[in-house]
Amino acid sequence: MLNKVVTNRNVIMRRIGDVLLGIVLVLMLAPFAFAVLTAIRPAADVANDPLGLPTRITAENVATAFAQMNYAQSLWNTVLILFGTSVLTITLGSMASYPLSRIGKRWTRLTYQLFIIGTSVPIWVLIAPLYLFMRDLGLLGSFAGVILIYTAGLLPVAIFFYTSFIRQVPTELEEAASIDGAGSLRIFFLIVFPLLGPMTVTLITYIALSVWNDLIVPIIFLQGIQNGTIMSNAYALLNPLVVQPTTLFPAILLGVIPLIVLFAVLQRYVIAGLTSGAIK
Repeated sequence: MLNKVVTNRNVIMRRIGDVLLGIVLVLMLAPFAFAVLTAIRPAADVANDPLGLPTRITAENVATAFAQMNYAQSLWNTVLILFGTSVLTITLGSMASYPLSRIGKRWTRLTYQLFIIGTSVPIWVLIAPLYLFMRDLGLLGSFAGVILIYTAGLLPVAIFFYTSFIRQVPTELEEAASIDGAGSLRIFFLIVFPLLGPMTVTLITYIALSVWNDLIVPIIFLQGIQNGTIMSNAYALLNPLVVQPTTLFPAILLGVIPLIVLFAVLQRYVIAGLTSGAIK
């Protein structure tokens, strides 16, 4: 009798959990579905019934947003900035984390703590000095300047990720390689860095989110729609006086679709990276 009561209670709790999960999914997907439906509706249809279902489907809104955003160039700019930022952040972050995780000295602990403090500094606090610094270096309006800014801002997070992960990696392989005559750089690139694969993919995902969705840096440090990123050019379509959902929503969708594709590809690697530290 007791087992039957427990079983019935478990069934009820599972059903309640399924209902709550369904409600959460609806709340998460409803804004995206609304944006998609608005993007494919004629402007007059949206004006007459903003929350209604489409009476006619059109691709004109998407084509207009595509042209106004200079989408192909914006996508190339964003990918170029993301690639440069990822390479620099991963390379510098992993190389800095290796000695910080292996050398148990006071200066390494202090350096690590300084990097951790850097994760709490918001970028907008540093905009003014960064602007003057980039101006003096002649990097205003250049992708190189933006890549350096993103790399500097993301390095503390990369060092936090890598240092925490490397500390859990056994040192036996490194010691064996050292006995065979391998130097520190060779040990790092041939033995340690390949082990960082899951964490590197997780970090790439974090970098992609930070760079792709950022508006402050490209708007301030890049001038003109030709140099703009996807999100900054989508934001440029926003009229503060007149709201045009049939222009804004297609631009937003065009901006987030590449990011959704990236997450779909990297999803299982991200989960592996987040759980590998706990398993070790």
